[in-house]
Parts: sequence; C-alpha cells; structure tokens
Amino acid sequence: MACGPVATGRTCFDVADIVRRHRDELEARYQLSTSQRRVLSAIALCRTAALGGHLELCPSCGYEHPAYNSCRNRHCPKCQALAQEKWIAARSERMLPVGHFHAVFTLPAQLRPLASYQPKLIYDALFQAASLTLLELGRSRLEAQLGVTMVLHTWTRTLQLHPHVHAIVTAGGLSLDALRWVPSARKFLFPLHAMSEVFRAKMLGALANLRELGRFDGFDDFRDPEAFDRLMGSLSRTGWIVYAKKPFAGVDQVLKYLGRYTHRVAIANSRLINVTDSAVTFRTKSGKTCTVPPVEFLRRFLLHVLPDGFVKIRHYGLLASANVDSKLEVARKLLEPCAIPPTDTAPPSEATCLDMLQSLTGRDARICPRCGTALVRKPIPRPNARSPP
Repeated sequence: MACGPVATGRTCFDVADIVRRHRDELEARYQLSTSQRRVLSAIALCRTAALGGHLELCPSCGYEHPAYNSCRNRHCPKCQALAQEKWIAARSERMLPVGHFHAVFTLPAQLRPLASYQPKLIYDALFQAASLTLLELGRSRLEAQLGVTMVLHTWTRTLQLHPHVHAIVTAGGLSLDALRWVPSARKFLFPLHAMSEVFRAKMLGALANLRELGRFDGFDDFRDPEAFDRLMGSLSRTGWIVYAKKPFAGVDQVLKYLGRYTHRVAIANSRLINVTDSAVTFRTKSGKTCTVPPVEFLRRFLLHVLPDGFVKIRHYGLLASANVDSKLEVARKLLEPCAIPPTDTAPPSEATCLDMLQSLTGRDARICPRCGTALVRKPIPRPNARSPP
C-alpha cells in the first residue's frame, strides 16, 4: 500500500489510512479495549463523508470544495489544533503575570507494566504525587501556595510507553496569610534532589495504599506474594527522575509552550515519512527515524489511549477551580503593579473558530481562494446507514 495524500493536502501520509488498512489484522492479533476500538473507529471516519459536512460554493466562479466534519476525538492526530487554540484562549485569562518554571515528573520503567494494567489508577497517583510534591515544597520552603498546571504524556518518540507529567509552575506563590506575593529564586524553583525524594515517597505511598485496597489483584507480576514488596524495595533504591528548566521569559512564552503540550497526541501525521503494506517509517528525534510493521505501529499507538473520562490536564493550588475566584484573584491584585503587558501572541479570548482556523492555516475559510468572493455553504448530510429500497 502506498497511501495517497490526505484531503487537506498538508501531509503525504495519514494515520487514518493505516487504521483503515490494518485494523482487522490488529484485532486478530490483539485483544483491544472498548476505548481503543472507539478511537480507531473515530480516526478512520474523521473528515470523511461518513460524518457529513458542508459544501463550500462560490457564486461567482463556481469553485466547489467539500469540507467534512471531524471526529473530535482527543486521540485523533487531525482534531487537536483548533481545540488547542480554544484552550489557550481560555487559559490566557487565568495566567498570572509572573515567571513560570517547567518541571517533568517521570515514572520509573519498573512501573510501566502496572501502568498498562491499571492506567487510570497509576496515572491518577502520578498526578497526585507530583502535585503534592510541588505544593508541599511551596508551603515548607516559601510559605506560599503555588499555581500549577499539569499535563499527562505517556509516550516516547518511538511510541513506547513512558508515563510522565509536564508541570508549569508559578515562580512563587501567594503567602499562606494571603497578604503578599512570595517570589521564588530566579534560577530554580526547588532543589532537584528534594523534589525527587518527595515525589518518590508520595508515589510509593500511593502504590502501597492501592495494594492494600486490592486494586492490583489479578496482576500477573504480583502472583508471587513477595513480588510487590520486592518491587517497592527496588523503587525505593532507585533515583526517580525529576527534570526542571529555567523560568520562561513571559506569559506569552508560557502560553506558547503550554499549547505545544496540552493537546499533543502520541504522533502527528507530519511525522510519517513513508507508509507501505509492510512498514511504517516515522521521525523520532535528532533527525533519526523508526520503522516498524503497520500492526506494531497501531499497537504502540493504542498504548496511549486514555481511559474514558480521564482528565489529562489538571490544575492545582492557585489555579485549582476552588481558588480561581478567590485566592487567584487576590494574587492577581497583589501583582498588578508589576503586571507584564500582554503581547499579540496571546490568542484573543473571543476569537471565533473560523478566526482561529485562519490563524492556524493562513486561509480564510469564508472566502473563495480563486476569486475572493464570499463562499456559500450547503450542508452535506451523512449517508444513511441503510439505503432505501
């Protein structure tokens, strides 16, 4: 198979083509969950006539272009750009005019099999351990409450399972008595070894609680009664990886960075280099590539399908929903004298979907690309599941 250009013409290959061609073979080899099957179906139908859409007509030159609806699945490589812009526009109103640090909390490799077995439990524990690490260090070392936004990622560039959370943290916090803003050090938030040790302790405690509740019953690796204790001993002796970068220069830079992470999926169509009946080749890192059979490519892709209803973007401290109208506003008023003026790079909060689409693609979907006349839209109904007699 040599996949042809997709409807948009932006890339030569499409994950949807691989799904449509090799899904049956994948399901014959592996048992898929309901969520995984639903994701495959959505990707295969995305922006096809099966979902309906509209026909763009130019009354002047006769130009016609069908625009089909998207599946809006959060795992679809073609459906995240507009959702990302909308999210950034909404979050820009809550950003505090201070510096922000970027930290990454990564689960050790020993926990990846357990994450595959109970993804929701392990990912929830990961969020809890990482957020408590930051908030407790903020209280103990700065005597302040930080603002934290976290995003879960589960992949490497070769699509292997690698659960970790990216955290964007305010460079300081609101004092515990809510009377002043307490800035952090300029070059670092907290010592990395302290963050690593607290994070490890929090995560090990969460795992022990889940074990006591019987949430890991049925996990093959724990059939040996001593296997869990051996795992905990090994993890307690392992140095847990916590990565931190220097603070961002301004709010607009934070928003740009957040946008790159919040709605990213395991792989974008733009990374596909070549797709045939026997191999899929895609870019990884530093100019390198990876080639795997199509079924293996889909298997790896499905490792990163999140449980239904799982929230992958979470806010803590000053940015938690309970504090948005109270502590966050107090912090904003305290920071008003040193507020950083907004730049043009922040998306307008009232931008329409078509405006955002134009900023992303450089094309106004309301105007004929040939003659510049306003286009007329005519709905394209979905095909009937059953044809009339």
